[in-house]
Amino acid sequence: MNGGTSERVGLVQQISYPIFGCKGWMKLLGVMFIIGGVLYALTLIGIIIAWLPIWQGVLLLQAAGAAENARHTGSEHELIRSLSKIRTYFAIMGVLTLIGLILAVLWIVLMIVFALSGAALYNNY
Repeated sequence: MNGGTSERVGLVQQISYPIFGCKGWMKLLGVMFIIGGVLYALTLIGIIIAWLPIWQGVLLLQAAGAAENARHTGSEHELIRSLSKIRTYFAIMGVLTLIGLILAVLWIVLMIVFALSGAALYNNY
């Protein structure tokens, strides 16, 4: 039974290696997101959305820590925890990206409408 556990630990360590190799980047981005969130919080409007980058930063720092623990201990729980944090991070980024794209398309449509309205008003004079 001990051989199976040892093999399992080794397998978790092997599987966690790619994410462990990114832990430095995850920590850097996590800190940068937190700093950005704090800077947002210093503005009047930014305080409304400051929690998002702070949350993303915390998720990345937690994912990096769990990946490091999974690599060193071979813990399945830590590997799953790390991947779960990264999944949540990407879900947030996906939703924010979709919102940004929708707002960009709406902005373009509004600019076209205003430009055409302005041109029509100019022709009327």
